[in-house]
Amino acid sequence: MKRSAFGKLLQRYDYKLPPDCIAALPATPRDSAKLMVYDRRSGCTTDTTFRDLPKFIPKGALLVFNNTKVVPARLTLAKPTGGAVRVLFIDLAGKRLRVLADRSINTGTILSFNNRPIFRAYGREGNYLVLTSARRLNLKNFLERHGEAPLPPYIKNSPLTKKEQRRQYQAVFAKTPGSIAAPTASLHFTPELLRVLSSGRGSASGGKKSGIETAFITLHVGLGTFAPLTPENLKTKSLHGEKYSIGKTTARIINQAVREKRPIIAVGTTALRTLESSVDVRGVIKKLNGKTSLFIREGYRFRIADGLITNFHVPRSSLLMLVSAFAGRKNVLKLYRRAIKKGYRFFSFGDGMLVL
Repeated sequence: MKRSAFGKLLQRYDYKLPPDCIAALPATPRDSAKLMVYDRRSGCTTDTTFRDLPKFIPKGALLVFNNTKVVPARLTLAKPTGGAVRVLFIDLAGKRLRVLADRSINTGTILSFNNRPIFRAYGREGNYLVLTSARRLNLKNFLERHGEAPLPPYIKNSPLTKKEQRRQYQAVFAKTPGSIAAPTASLHFTPELLRVLSSGRGSASGGKKSGIETAFITLHVGLGTFAPLTPENLKTKSLHGEKYSIGKTTARIINQAVREKRPIIAVGTTALRTLESSVDVRGVIKKLNGKTSLFIREGYRFRIADGLITNFHVPRSSLLMLVSAFAGRKNVLKLYRRAIKKGYRFFSFGDGMLVL
Protein backbone atom coordinates (compact mmCIF):
# COMPACT_ATOMS: atom_id res chain seq x y z
CA MET A 1 0.00 0.00 0.00
CA LYS A 2 1.33 3.44 -0.97
CA ARG A 3 2.15 5.71 1.95
CA SER A 4 -0.40 8.29 0.84
CA ALA A 5 -3.15 5.68 0.87
CA PHE A 6 -1.83 4.32 4.18
CA GLY A 7 -1.95 7.78 5.73
CA LYS A 8 -5.51 8.30 4.52
CA LEU A 9 -6.53 4.98 6.05
CA LEU A 10 -5.04 5.88 9.42
CA GLN A 11 -6.83 9.24 9.34
CA ARG A 12 -10.12 7.33 9.32
CA TYR A 13 -9.20 6.05 12.78
CA ASP A 14 -7.94 9.31 14.22
CA TYR A 15 -9.54 11.46 16.89
CA LYS A 16 -8.49 14.37 19.08
CA LEU A 17 -7.94 13.50 22.73
CA PRO A 18 -7.32 16.16 25.37
CA PRO A 19 -4.17 15.23 27.34
CA ASP A 20 -6.07 15.29 30.63
CA CYS A 21 -8.21 12.37 29.40
CA ILE A 22 -5.19 10.04 29.52
CA ALA A 23 -5.26 8.08 32.78
CA ALA A 24 -1.92 8.27 34.62
CA LEU A 25 -3.24 6.25 37.57
CA PRO A 26 -5.58 3.27 37.80
CA ALA A 27 -9.00 3.52 39.40
CA THR A 28 -9.05 2.58 43.08
CA PRO A 29 -10.59 0.15 43.68
CA ARG A 30 -10.20 -1.38 40.25
CA ASP A 31 -13.92 -1.95 39.65
CA SER A 32 -14.78 1.68 40.41
CA ALA A 33 -13.72 2.56 36.86
CA LYS A 34 -16.43 3.87 34.58
CA LEU A 35 -18.06 1.49 32.13
CA MET A 36 -19.86 2.50 28.95
CA VAL A 37 -22.29 -0.16 27.75
CA TYR A 38 -23.20 -0.08 24.05
CA ASP A 39 -25.88 -2.31 22.52
CA ARG A 40 -25.24 -2.67 18.79
CA ARG A 41 -28.79 -3.78 17.97
CA SER A 42 -30.68 -0.99 19.73
CA GLY A 43 -27.95 1.65 19.54
CA CYS A 44 -28.56 2.38 23.24
CA THR A 45 -25.68 3.55 25.42
CA THR A 46 -25.56 3.37 29.24
CA ASP A 47 -23.05 4.86 31.67
CA THR A 48 -22.27 2.82 34.76
CA THR A 49 -19.28 1.40 36.66
CA PHE A 50 -17.38 -1.85 36.26
CA ARG A 51 -18.75 -3.03 39.59
CA ASP A 52 -22.16 -3.33 37.95
CA LEU A 53 -20.89 -5.26 34.94
CA PRO A 54 -22.80 -8.46 35.87
CA LYS A 55 -26.11 -6.60 35.50
CA PHE A 56 -25.41 -6.07 31.79
CA ILE A 57 -24.01 -9.49 30.86
CA PRO A 58 -26.69 -11.55 29.06
CA LYS A 59 -28.05 -14.57 30.91
CA GLY A 60 -26.08 -17.71 30.18
CA ALA A 61 -23.13 -15.83 28.69
CA LEU A 62 -19.58 -17.13 28.72
CA LEU A 63 -16.84 -14.60 29.55
CA VAL A 64 -13.41 -15.51 28.17
CA PHE A 65 -10.40 -13.94 29.94
CA ASN A 66 -6.72 -13.76 29.03
CA ASN A 67 -4.72 -14.96 32.04
CA THR A 68 -1.28 -13.99 30.76
CA LYS A 69 1.06 -12.45 33.33
CA VAL A 70 3.04 -9.30 32.60
CA VAL A 71 6.79 -9.74 32.96
CA PRO A 72 8.53 -6.68 34.48
CA ALA A 73 10.36 -6.29 31.19
CA ARG A 74 11.78 -2.79 31.65
CA LEU A 75 15.31 -2.54 33.05
CA THR A 76 17.77 0.27 33.75
CA LEU A 77 21.33 -0.63 32.75
CA ALA A 78 24.63 1.23 32.95
CA LYS A 79 27.07 2.02 30.15
CA PRO A 80 30.85 1.87 30.79
CA THR A 81 30.77 5.66 31.11
CA GLY A 82 28.31 5.37 33.99
CA GLY A 83 25.41 6.75 32.00
CA ALA A 84 22.05 5.01 32.35
CA VAL A 85 20.12 3.39 29.53
CA ARG A 86 16.54 2.14 29.96
CA VAL A 87 15.51 -0.81 27.85
CA LEU A 88 12.28 -2.70 27.24
CA PHE A 89 12.79 -6.34 26.37
CA ILE A 90 10.77 -7.40 23.34
CA ASP A 91 12.22 -10.92 23.45
CA LEU A 92 12.21 -12.78 26.76
CA ALA A 93 14.27 -15.78 25.65
CA GLY A 94 16.93 -16.64 23.09
CA LYS A 95 20.60 -15.94 22.39
CA ARG A 96 19.88 -12.58 20.79
CA LEU A 97 17.38 -10.32 22.52
CA ARG A 98 15.64 -7.39 20.89
CA VAL A 99 15.06 -4.38 23.12
CA LEU A 100 13.76 -0.85 22.73
CA ALA A 101 16.38 1.49 24.19
CA ASP A 102 15.89 5.11 25.20
CA ARG A 103 19.21 6.14 23.63
CA SER A 104 21.70 5.08 21.00
CA ILE A 105 24.17 2.34 21.99
CA ASN A 106 27.26 1.46 19.97
CA THR A 107 27.82 -2.13 18.88
CA GLY A 108 30.11 -3.93 21.30
CA THR A 109 29.16 -1.81 24.32
CA ILE A 110 28.98 -3.76 27.57
CA LEU A 111 25.94 -2.93 29.71
CA SER A 112 25.97 -3.58 33.44
CA PHE A 113 23.50 -4.00 36.25
CA ASN A 114 24.61 -3.32 39.84
CA ASN A 115 28.22 -3.07 38.60
CA ARG A 116 28.04 -6.54 37.00
CA PRO A 117 28.48 -6.89 33.21
CA ILE A 118 25.21 -8.45 32.00
CA PHE A 119 24.68 -7.70 28.29
CA ARG A 120 26.65 -6.83 25.17
CA ALA A 121 25.24 -4.73 22.35
CA TYR A 122 25.31 -7.06 19.34
CA GLY A 123 23.92 -4.64 16.76
CA ARG A 124 20.66 -3.28 15.47
CA GLU A 125 17.60 -4.80 13.84
CA GLY A 126 15.40 -2.06 12.47
CA ASN A 127 14.25 0.05 15.40
CA TYR A 128 15.57 -2.44 17.94
CA LEU A 129 18.86 -2.80 19.73
CA VAL A 130 19.96 -6.44 19.85
CA LEU A 131 21.66 -7.66 23.02
CA THR A 132 23.49 -10.85 23.83
CA SER A 133 23.99 -12.08 27.37
CA ALA A 134 27.46 -11.57 28.82
CA ARG A 135 26.84 -14.46 31.23
CA ARG A 136 24.49 -17.42 31.61
CA LEU A 137 21.19 -15.85 32.50
CA ASN A 138 17.58 -16.90 32.94
CA LEU A 139 16.13 -13.64 31.69
CA LYS A 140 12.58 -14.09 33.00
CA ASN A 141 13.85 -14.89 36.50
CA PHE A 142 16.29 -11.98 36.35
CA LEU A 143 13.54 -9.57 35.34
CA GLU A 144 11.20 -10.88 38.04
CA ARG A 145 13.87 -9.94 40.61
CA HIS A 146 15.10 -6.68 39.13
CA GLY A 147 12.77 -5.47 36.38
CA GLU A 148 10.18 -2.71 36.36
CA ALA A 149 6.61 -2.72 35.06
CA PRO A 150 6.59 -1.96 31.32
CA LEU A 151 4.20 0.98 31.59
CA PRO A 152 3.31 2.59 28.25
CA PRO A 153 5.37 5.65 27.26
CA TYR A 154 2.39 8.00 27.58
CA ILE A 155 2.36 7.38 31.36
CA LYS A 156 5.13 9.74 32.40
CA ASN A 157 6.46 10.40 35.91
CA SER A 158 4.05 8.00 37.58
CA PRO A 159 3.57 8.79 41.29
CA LEU A 160 3.26 5.05 41.98
CA THR A 161 6.22 3.29 43.52
CA LYS A 162 7.89 0.62 41.38
CA LYS A 163 6.27 -2.04 43.56
CA GLU A 164 2.84 -0.44 43.12
CA GLN A 165 3.36 -0.17 39.35
CA ARG A 166 4.06 -3.89 39.13
CA ARG A 167 0.97 -4.70 41.20
CA GLN A 168 -1.42 -2.30 39.48
CA TYR A 169 -0.25 -3.17 35.94
CA GLN A 170 -1.24 -6.80 36.47
CA ALA A 171 -4.61 -8.55 36.41
CA VAL A 172 -5.58 -10.13 39.75
CA PHE A 173 -6.04 -13.47 37.96
CA ALA A 174 -2.76 -13.30 35.95
CA LYS A 175 -1.13 -16.73 35.89
CA THR A 176 1.27 -17.49 33.04
CA PRO A 177 4.30 -15.12 32.60
CA GLY A 178 5.08 -13.97 29.09
CA SER A 179 3.60 -10.54 28.26
CA ILE A 180 5.44 -7.25 27.85
CA ALA A 181 2.21 -5.25 28.13
CA ALA A 182 -0.98 -5.81 30.10
CA PRO A 183 -4.26 -6.94 28.54
CA THR A 184 -5.80 -3.80 29.96
CA ALA A 185 -9.49 -4.76 30.01
CA SER A 186 -8.51 -7.32 32.65
CA LEU A 187 -7.17 -4.66 35.01
CA HIS A 188 -10.72 -3.63 36.07
CA PHE A 189 -11.58 -6.96 37.68
CA THR A 190 -11.36 -7.48 41.45
CA PRO A 191 -11.53 -10.80 43.29
CA GLU A 192 -15.03 -9.89 44.47
CA LEU A 193 -16.24 -9.05 40.95
CA LEU A 194 -14.86 -12.36 39.71
CA ARG A 195 -16.65 -14.16 42.53
CA VAL A 196 -19.91 -12.47 41.58
CA LEU A 197 -19.48 -13.52 37.95
CA SER A 198 -18.46 -17.07 38.84
CA SER A 199 -21.32 -17.49 41.32
CA GLY A 200 -23.86 -16.43 38.72
CA ARG A 201 -25.26 -13.66 40.94
CA GLY A 202 -26.76 -10.80 39.02
CA SER A 203 -24.75 -8.16 40.92
CA ALA A 204 -22.48 -7.69 43.90
CA SER A 205 -25.54 -7.14 46.08
CA GLY A 206 -27.02 -10.50 45.15
CA GLY A 207 -30.20 -11.16 43.24
CA LYS A 208 -31.34 -13.73 40.74
CA LYS A 209 -28.91 -16.22 39.25
CA SER A 210 -27.54 -14.98 35.95
CA GLY A 211 -25.98 -18.21 34.71
CA ILE A 212 -22.73 -16.44 33.74
CA GLU A 213 -19.76 -18.74 33.12
CA THR A 214 -16.05 -17.88 32.89
CA ALA A 215 -13.09 -19.45 31.07
CA PHE A 216 -9.42 -18.55 30.59
CA ILE A 217 -7.12 -18.59 27.58
CA THR A 218 -3.54 -17.32 27.37
CA LEU A 219 -2.12 -14.89 24.82
CA HIS A 220 1.25 -13.32 25.59
CA VAL A 221 0.97 -9.67 24.65
CA GLY A 222 3.85 -8.46 22.50
CA LEU A 223 4.45 -6.21 19.54
CA GLY A 224 1.36 -7.45 17.75
CA THR A 225 -0.85 -5.65 20.24
CA PHE A 226 0.79 -2.27 20.73
CA ALA A 227 3.25 -1.55 17.91
CA PRO A 228 2.35 1.36 15.59
CA LEU A 229 0.91 0.23 12.28
CA THR A 230 3.07 0.25 9.16
CA PRO A 231 2.25 -0.02 5.44
CA GLU A 232 3.62 -3.58 5.63
CA ASN A 233 0.86 -4.54 8.10
CA LEU A 234 -1.74 -3.39 5.60
CA LYS A 235 0.03 -5.11 2.70
CA THR A 236 0.36 -8.47 4.45
CA LYS A 237 -2.91 -8.07 6.39
CA SER A 238 -1.09 -9.28 9.48
CA LEU A 239 0.51 -8.07 12.74
CA HIS A 240 3.58 -9.31 14.61
CA GLY A 241 2.96 -12.86 15.80
CA GLU A 242 1.96 -13.51 19.41
CA LYS A 243 1.88 -16.90 21.12
CA TYR A 244 -1.34 -18.23 22.61
CA SER A 245 -2.65 -21.40 24.19
CA ILE A 246 -6.07 -22.87 24.90
CA GLY A 247 -6.40 -25.72 27.37
CA LYS A 248 -8.59 -28.78 26.90
CA THR A 249 -11.08 -27.72 29.58
CA THR A 250 -11.38 -24.20 28.18
CA ALA A 251 -11.92 -25.53 24.66
CA ARG A 252 -14.67 -27.81 25.94
CA ILE A 253 -16.39 -24.96 27.80
CA ILE A 254 -16.28 -22.67 24.75
CA ASN A 255 -17.51 -25.33 22.35
CA GLN A 256 -20.39 -26.19 24.66
CA ALA A 257 -21.41 -22.53 24.76
CA VAL A 258 -21.30 -22.44 20.95
CA ARG A 259 -23.47 -25.55 20.68
CA GLU A 260 -25.97 -24.12 23.15
CA LYS A 261 -25.94 -20.77 21.28
CA ARG A 262 -25.00 -18.88 24.42
CA PRO A 263 -23.33 -15.46 24.05
CA ILE A 264 -19.53 -15.52 24.16
CA ILE A 265 -17.97 -12.30 25.43
CA ALA A 266 -14.25 -11.67 25.05
CA VAL A 267 -12.64 -9.80 27.93
CA GLY A 268 -10.19 -7.70 25.95
CA THR A 269 -8.98 -7.53 22.38
CA THR A 270 -6.32 -10.18 23.08
CA ALA A 271 -8.95 -12.70 24.18
CA LEU A 272 -11.01 -11.86 21.10
CA ARG A 273 -8.05 -12.32 18.73
CA THR A 274 -7.24 -15.65 20.37
CA LEU A 275 -10.79 -16.90 19.96
CA GLU A 276 -11.04 -15.78 16.36
CA SER A 277 -7.60 -17.24 15.56
CA SER A 278 -8.34 -20.68 16.98
CA VAL A 279 -11.83 -21.45 15.68
CA ASP A 280 -11.96 -23.80 12.68
CA VAL A 281 -14.28 -23.71 9.67
CA ARG A 282 -16.88 -25.73 11.60
CA GLY A 283 -16.89 -23.20 14.43
CA VAL A 284 -15.03 -25.56 16.77
CA ILE A 285 -12.13 -24.66 19.06
CA LYS A 286 -9.55 -27.29 19.86
CA LYS A 287 -6.94 -27.55 22.59
CA LEU A 288 -3.83 -26.05 21.04
CA ASN A 289 -0.73 -23.93 21.30
CA GLY A 290 -0.39 -21.52 18.44
CA LYS A 291 0.78 -18.15 17.20
CA THR A 292 -1.49 -15.49 15.80
CA SER A 293 -0.75 -12.52 13.59
CA LEU A 294 -4.46 -11.90 12.93
CA PHE A 295 -5.14 -8.30 11.94
CA ILE A 296 -8.84 -7.55 12.42
CA ARG A 297 -10.24 -4.52 10.62
CA GLU A 298 -13.51 -3.44 9.04
CA GLY A 299 -14.98 -6.12 6.85
CA TYR A 300 -13.85 -8.96 9.08
CA ARG A 301 -16.57 -11.51 9.80
CA PHE A 302 -16.52 -12.51 13.46
CA ARG A 303 -17.07 -16.24 13.85
CA ILE A 304 -17.34 -16.76 17.60
CA ALA A 305 -17.31 -13.55 19.67
CA ASP A 306 -20.70 -11.98 20.44
CA GLY A 307 -19.52 -9.31 22.86
CA LEU A 308 -16.38 -7.43 23.83
CA ILE A 309 -15.10 -5.74 26.98
CA THR A 310 -12.32 -3.30 26.15
CA ASN A 311 -10.68 -0.01 27.10
CA PHE A 312 -10.55 3.20 25.04
CA HIS A 313 -7.63 2.87 22.65
CA VAL A 314 -4.91 4.98 21.09
CA PRO A 315 -5.82 6.74 17.81
CA ARG A 316 -4.68 5.19 14.52
CA SER A 317 -3.98 1.83 16.19
CA SER A 318 -4.75 -1.79 15.32
CA LEU A 319 -6.76 -2.00 18.55
CA LEU A 320 -9.05 0.83 17.50
CA MET A 321 -9.44 -0.84 14.11
CA LEU A 322 -10.43 -4.11 15.81
CA VAL A 323 -13.09 -2.43 17.97
CA SER A 324 -14.32 -0.57 14.89
CA ALA A 325 -14.64 -3.85 13.01
CA PHE A 326 -16.75 -5.18 15.87
CA ALA A 327 -19.01 -2.18 16.43
CA GLY A 328 -18.65 -0.05 13.29
CA ARG A 329 -16.09 2.71 12.81
CA LYS A 330 -18.54 5.61 12.84
CA ASN A 331 -20.28 4.20 15.91
CA VAL A 332 -17.00 3.76 17.77
CA LEU A 333 -15.70 7.23 17.00
CA LYS A 334 -19.06 8.65 18.09
CA LEU A 335 -18.80 6.68 21.35
CA TYR A 336 -15.26 7.97 21.87
CA ARG A 337 -16.41 11.58 21.41
CA ARG A 338 -19.18 10.90 23.90
CA ALA A 339 -16.68 9.41 26.34
CA ILE A 340 -14.48 12.50 26.12
CA LYS A 341 -17.44 14.80 26.83
CA LYS A 342 -18.48 12.69 29.83
CA GLY A 343 -15.02 12.59 31.36
CA TYR A 344 -14.07 8.98 30.69
CA ARG A 345 -10.40 8.17 31.14
CA PHE A 346 -8.51 6.66 28.22
CA PHE A 347 -5.84 4.03 27.53
CA SER A 348 -4.22 1.41 29.79
CA PHE A 349 -5.25 2.70 33.23
CA GLY A 350 -8.45 4.22 31.88
CA ASP A 351 -12.12 3.27 31.88
CA GLY A 352 -13.77 0.61 29.77
CA MET A 353 -16.65 -0.26 27.53
CA LEU A 354 -18.87 -3.29 27.02
CA VAL A 355 -20.05 -3.82 23.45
CA LEU A 356 -22.97 -6.24 23.03
